[in-house]
Amino acid sequence: MEIIRTVEEMKARARALRSDGSVVGFVPTMGSLHEGHLSLVRMAGELSDSVVVSIFVNPTQFGPNEDLDRYPHDLERDVALLEDAGAAIVFAPEASDIYPRGYATVVHVQRLGEKLCGAFRPGHFDGVCSVVAKLFEIVRPNLAVFGQKDGQQAAILERMVADLEMDVRIIRGPTVREPDGLALSSRNNYLSDEERAEAPVLYASLEHARSLYDSGETDAAKVLGAVRAMIESKPHARVQYISAVDWKSLDDVTELRAGTMLVLAVFFGKTRLIDNLVLGG
Repeated sequence: MEIIRTVEEMKARARALRSDGSVVGFVPTMGSLHEGHLSLVRMAGELSDSVVVSIFVNPTQFGPNEDLDRYPHDLERDVALLEDAGAAIVFAPEASDIYPRGYATVVHVQRLGEKLCGAFRPGHFDGVCSVVAKLFEIVRPNLAVFGQKDGQQAAILERMVADLEMDVRIIRGPTVREPDGLALSSRNNYLSDEERAEAPVLYASLEHARSLYDSGETDAAKVLGAVRAMIESKPHARVQYISAVDWKSLDDVTELRAGTMLVLAVFFGKTRLIDNLVLGG
């Protein structure tokens, strides 16, 4: 497995891969890898000849009061995990290489990036889209795999790729969960023991919503009310939002149907967790 640290070296390697006809799969990450990331790497490996994984903690997607400074870093550990998962190349650039002096370009996806998480994290999705667009240009992948846990992010990147005619296919990998249902996330490590014990209520509430829908309930307000009640029964939980939207357009819906995505963001203490579930498969 190769480890590439500079943009110019990665661009040269990408040109070589594309010139020999290899199908290149790409998984962008910020490191601190867990099984959720590794499942995306393995999925990319099944669909491509060579998998490139980037490890870059992108400063432009963090707000002023968010956890950039304490975001965990362990490149040696991550590289070992990626080698076992079948990655061919790890691209781990420095921030000064991605954002050199004078850098002034931002990619903004209107509307989709301004709701849900975007309403509470202004500029977050601009940072995500800007760095992913740049990484796509550097790595030149045929396909890129993102996790469904970040369902809004995936929808926004799909819109960006379509609007800008980018020659890359976006694929969503399923959310990977702990045995008790909690979606894997690097931020789970910030939870206290009491908060961690309560956090599985997120998926339990979404599964309850699914059961209501499967039983014939289609009123979004009623189902979302039931989700909220379950979560708010936990003393450490503080709901930021709970919504029902179309899984692709992110438009709000009042009547549940196949393709509706139930999305939520909830604080347990100071730790913000997100989760979602798409009805109808």
